[in-house]
Amino acid sequence: MEKNRILIALAVGVFGITTTEFGVIGILPDLAAYFNVTIDTAGLMLSAFAIVVAFSGPFMVQWLSSYNRKNLMIFSLVIFVVSNLLSVISEHFYVLVFVRMVPAFFHPVYWSIALSIAARQSTHGDSSKSVSMVFSGLTIATVLGVPMATYISDLFGWQASFLLSALINLVSVLGLWFFMPPIETEKKVAQKRDLGILKNNVLWVNFLITFLIITAMYSTYAYMAEFLGSVSKMDGTDISLMLLVFGAMGIYGNRLAGKYMGKYPKKATVLFIVLLISVHLLVYWFGMYYWLIVLITAIWGLIHTGGFVIGNLNLTSSISGTSELINSLFTSCGNLAVTIGTLLGGFWIASYGVHNVIWSSIVCLLMCLFTIFMKVKFVKEMRV
Repeated sequence: MEKNRILIALAVGVFGITTTEFGVIGILPDLAAYFNVTIDTAGLMLSAFAIVVAFSGPFMVQWLSSYNRKNLMIFSLVIFVVSNLLSVISEHFYVLVFVRMVPAFFHPVYWSIALSIAARQSTHGDSSKSVSMVFSGLTIATVLGVPMATYISDLFGWQASFLLSALINLVSVLGLWFFMPPIETEKKVAQKRDLGILKNNVLWVNFLITFLIITAMYSTYAYMAEFLGSVSKMDGTDISLMLLVFGAMGIYGNRLAGKYMGKYPKKATVLFIVLLISVHLLVYWFGMYYWLIVLITAIWGLIHTGGFVIGNLNLTSSISGTSELINSLFTSCGNLAVTIGTLLGGFWIASYGVHNVIWSSIVCLLMCLFTIFMKVKFVKEMRV
């Protein structure tokens, strides 16, 4: 019971920060229209946030390592509340981008602590289940936060979506405050020893695999609202429902990924990549047919969301034991991938049109399969 309470509290916080980070996905067309910028420029709302996380993560985690863990997580979420409130009154696009970049510095701090605590709460052999439970906060944010932000924006304007994110983060603060027990600070000796993992070649190969997976996921998903509007001819309400379907299916997909990564990590990783390639091809071929894209979107959500759990477990399995540093590397890896994926998708749209954005994801996934093949062939001692 105590373990579940801790994991739920952590997941609630993840729900809050994920809604802030990815809630803009469904409102990028609205922001582009309001500020009179192109859709790929509007993508900076996602990519600028992610790039701050990517490059500040390990440094922020090490810098703040001596502070109380519970208080640090709560403070991080408070920064998210304030940022969302300031976003509401931002009248210039690049001011809005800057305001969103501030909480990005604290995003990896929360994530790395939460994932490390989750791993420590697990008994031998069920780490994947505990980690997937924390990631359920991300999935539920995809189910509720992102489509709700899109729907609210469609009804009341984009400012209302940021008010919603502020409220969600405030609820997350209260959840941690009341339900999270005190957390011991890691010892300095352990922190110094952690730095040695950066010399491990296996870690960096798995880093590349995780990076390619998440880049592929977001080069198309970041522009999902634009694709559904332009290619599938859906209106704002339909797009909100599609994002809801996408995320709802992701809840089950997240559980499946955690289950099978615990039993068959190598097979689960390869199968995930093959299935994600397949569903992207279906989106490309049948994206213009309303009812077919509804069904395909559900399948897409089922597969897509498991990528985070698969990426995290592949990366953390590179080294025995767990640490906040390696989880901060995952957070940096994931957000760097979101940044590159968003930029790649925007470039692909600008060059070839929104319908062809699918191919940017497929190229990255094929590169990932090639990397896995080379890893198995030349680094046989690697554990995945």
